[in-house]
Amino acid sequence: MCGRRALIAALVLLFGTFGARASEMRARTFSPEGLAKVSDYIRNEIATGKIPGAILLLQQHGKPVYYESFGVRDVATELAMSSDTIFRLYSMSKAITSVMAMMLVEEGRLSIDDPVSKYIPAFADMKVGVEKKGEDGKVTLTLEPLARPVTIKDLLRHTSGLPYGYYGGGAVRELYAQANLFHADLSNADFVAKIATLPLVEQPGTMWDYGYSTDVLGRVVEVISGKTLLQFEKERLLDPLGMTETAFYVADPKNFLRIAEPMPDDRLVNPTTPVRDPRRPVKWQSGGGGMVGTIGDYARFAQMLLNRGTYDGRRYLKPETIALMASDHIGPETKIARDQNYYPGVTSGFGLGFAVRTAVPPGTSWPLGEYRWDGVGGTFFFIDPEDDLFGIFMVQTPSQRGRIQLALKTLIYQAMGR
Repeated sequence: MCGRRALIAALVLLFGTFGARASEMRARTFSPEGLAKVSDYIRNEIATGKIPGAILLLQQHGKPVYYESFGVRDVATELAMSSDTIFRLYSMSKAITSVMAMMLVEEGRLSIDDPVSKYIPAFADMKVGVEKKGEDGKVTLTLEPLARPVTIKDLLRHTSGLPYGYYGGGAVRELYAQANLFHADLSNADFVAKIATLPLVEQPGTMWDYGYSTDVLGRVVEVISGKTLLQFEKERLLDPLGMTETAFYVADPKNFLRIAEPMPDDRLVNPTTPVRDPRRPVKWQSGGGGMVGTIGDYARFAQMLLNRGTYDGRRYLKPETIALMASDHIGPETKIARDQNYYPGVTSGFGLGFAVRTAVPPGTSWPLGEYRWDGVGGTFFFIDPEDDLFGIFMVQTPSQRGRIQLALKTLIYQAMGR
């Protein structure tokens, strides 16, 4: 029996290795002409005054195939954009927090089916806010009980009913806006205690609704690990990977000039919220949007994901865990609706921390299974297992981010003949 198991294991290893090599042989390559168009596009964005500068890295088969810095970090200082430039990552923090949670899942200390109230008891008493119009035509907000508990999976896939509150309208979102959570600078424990006093905007598991889910997940990680989110991240991921520049603010004044800034008239992430100042120490370790870092740091993280959980001989997650995270968890079979601003777009679902490509966009041959996310400051990354490729674009431009991301992704894949 043992011999049979050993044979099966050897065959799995053999065919797994063969499959990886075959995939590498099939993977498309970039044309110099196509990459030149990518460069021209970014240079034009700078020349026309839309962005101060940017960095783009495309890495295939573990090696950079394109790595260019453009323009300046800040038009005020005119210091050149460089590999050590520090960017506000905003929602690219969510992928890191999600990985931390899945490490705890692998260790059996957390289950994605657990109710959040197991770790944050106040969540057991949460209600759903429902607007009802009376006979007099006035709309009142009533609170209804949960049809089922909010789960860890809801936090990972944004189906918890926790909104951001700065878009969409309605009485519940207005309550979130009035709570001023973005500016409160509370500890994660106090932040979650405050959010637990607010109603959910819909029943858990019924709608993909982008919001504070990953921030709550960060607090769950703290409760289980007994450490602050950053302490646990540094111990288990950041320090081992060599992500030494990734944190929740820039602590050393000597590094302040390394911080990338948007154009002077492009400093609002929404109508009421300016880009945050990463020079200012903060208590809130926002797992959903608080991190800063460099392109080199995030490249190590992206390569680990592309490697299905390993980097430089060390395993961080199992391949099956990465596969689970990069699978669609809000597909038609779940009957989960999508909010009016469904950011992944019509050709993508959402996994446990990332958008996941589930259909090929018209007029392209973009790969299925590509997964990705971005930040409100303009940064974005994508992982493309089919082409053994990842890409990271670092820029600070809240107002231009969506337009630039789509244009760049199109040019990048056109350079591969996709």
